[in-house]
Amino acid sequence: MASIKPHLSFWQIVNMNFGFFGIQYSFGLQQSNMSPIYKYLGADEASLPYLWLAGPMTGLIVQPIIGAMSDKTTSRLGRRTPYFLIGAILCSVSLFFMPFSSALWMAAGLLWILDAANNITMEPYRAFVSDKLNEDQHSIGFLTQSAFTGLGQTLSYLTPTLLVLIGMNKDAVNAKNIPYITVTAFIIGAFFSLFSILWTVKTTKENPLTEEEKEHIRKAPKGWASTLKEIWEAIKDMPLTMKQLALVKLFQWYAMFCYWQYIVLSISTTFFQTTEQSSAGFREAGLINGQVGGFYNFIAFVAAFALVPFTNKFGPKVMHSFCLTLAGIGMMCIPEIHTKAVLFIPMIGIGLAWASMMGNPYIMLAGSIPPERTGVYMGIFNMFIVIPMMIQIFTLPLYYKSWLGGNPENVVRLAGGLLICAAIAVLFVKIIKNSDQQVAMAPGGGH
Repeated sequence: MASIKPHLSFWQIVNMNFGFFGIQYSFGLQQSNMSPIYKYLGADEASLPYLWLAGPMTGLIVQPIIGAMSDKTTSRLGRRTPYFLIGAILCSVSLFFMPFSSALWMAAGLLWILDAANNITMEPYRAFVSDKLNEDQHSIGFLTQSAFTGLGQTLSYLTPTLLVLIGMNKDAVNAKNIPYITVTAFIIGAFFSLFSILWTVKTTKENPLTEEEKEHIRKAPKGWASTLKEIWEAIKDMPLTMKQLALVKLFQWYAMFCYWQYIVLSISTTFFQTTEQSSAGFREAGLINGQVGGFYNFIAFVAAFALVPFTNKFGPKVMHSFCLTLAGIGMMCIPEIHTKAVLFIPMIGIGLAWASMMGNPYIMLAGSIPPERTGVYMGIFNMFIVIPMMIQIFTLPLYYKSWLGGNPENVVRLAGGLLICAAIAVLFVKIIKNSDQQVAMAPGGGH
């Protein structure tokens, strides 16, 4: 069912991926603000991972199902576009109300809706890029998507600091101690989330389905049972490259969840010797994290384009290993740094790794999966992100005090060590193209 697709210009690829800006602005707000918001609302420090369950749980359930459904959708708007729009609307509503949460349960509930909305959008969007581009443009397509990840998260991390610079009081808080600069950042995020998706829908139309593709979809079984069966069959037929990437993603995403959940607390401990949420030091740590987080996301934005020639020359797995190693070393150094200016140095490695995470694994994956199953396999691949996150959520609280001494700095050190493990694991991945696998499985084919 593979067909030659039109070669897109750079700016066409940019327009196609612009919707990722709003999605990642939303994710950046979560990464930089949810742990502080939970602390403001009275959450226990050791229990913070449990409150992050919404993201991986909704990803585990929603993305494979939505991915499989989008493969079989033939609406007037296209296969993927309806999911972009539904997800963007729900995301905007959730972002708007999040900073007005009056209790811990309300914030946690809104995060469930927000993450479900982002997941409704995410995998159809990745499949959309694969739908539009030939294999020789996969690198620029997915790394441009990675660039918008960096740009969206850069601005989301820096928004509170920018609001302070234009005159907002960083210490002004509402009745629940949530700073007004945080409230304003989420309202801005609600706008970007919807606007960026609408821009992509307006400027980039889906490729029309061929008669062969339409006939294949018409003949495919319909309903929830067939969707779940399709997911199960896709898992059983999973390409070798995809299976081997599972271990890489286990180390990689366990590490990133550790980092996002505890980096503000780690900075607050290192710089101000406190994690008390009502203290000025804790609020200042949040601003510092916004600044260094914005910096590493800016590095990711630039690196996403800069990595293209190196990825083409050395291959995605070598570049991914290199970037993960730099990030791992950087994270292990963070608790030893007591000067804000020096804190920006390890963020260079983290930024390079973040750009690579959003691009190179998908480059390795895209050529190994059958085109007619792109949506479902992109959804299943997301399980390799959310399952490690769920493992982290249910295991870290068990040893946070006993093994890590109840010290958030040690969680960041752990994250660094796990990224180095991921860097080693990716070197053992065999990149096998889908066409090669089909030959190997044919009668008389090799192994």
